[in-house]
Amino acid sequence: MTTPFMTIDALLVGTPMPFRGDDHSAIAKQPVSGPVRIGWDGFAGDAVADRVHHGGWDKAIHLYPQDHYDWWRDRKPGHPLFDAPGAFGENIASRGMTEAQLCLGDRFALGSAIVEVSHGRQPCWKLDHRFGARDVMATIVKTGRCGIYFRVIREGDAEAGTRMTLLDRPLPDWPIDRIFRLLIGGGHKGDPDAVRALADMPLLAEAWRGRARKLAPAA
Repeated sequence: MTTPFMTIDALLVGTPMPFRGDDHSAIAKQPVSGPVRIGWDGFAGDAVADRVHHGGWDKAIHLYPQDHYDWWRDRKPGHPLFDAPGAFGENIASRGMTEAQLCLGDRFALGSAIVEVSHGRQPCWKLDHRFGARDVMATIVKTGRCGIYFRVIREGDAEAGTRMTLLDRPLPDWPIDRIFRLLIGGGHKGDPDAVRALADMPLLAEAWRGRARKLAPAA
């Protein structure tokens, strides 16, 4: 049986820049050539503008599957953001697995580092502004093409053009698209037992455990 893996098209970093009005954002990330150092807070040279909603242990690294790009190109034909990796502000542009195959708690070798899936990305208004459209955030909520956040389990170095190999899968019944639909996509009413389970799931990011607690009906 072949061990699941993803191929890395690019590793990207960014720093906060003026975005809209007085707002700043580091969503416009650029590919890095050569090895990238991966620390507890993510990639060396990467930064966030909004430390309340971005960054931290559960959001150290953002991956967006490039597998989705053709789907997006069909809906946003000719949009220049799809000419290169980084359209969604991802740190890792990968291929081979999406939110349907990536499960909560999955551990991957990322070069000499080890990273762990903590939750999906909850989209915000910045994506609509970046794309100059009013429907990107809503489309992500509807379709679950959200991207993935990782926490860093072991520091190390990684480089584009290599593989991310699955090391461990403790929760195969919890792919990220399922969790996203339950907690963000409005599916919580249809499976209250699952939401209650997520509220007490240690591997789930703290912010999403809190959301599950709010959405879970009383037992």
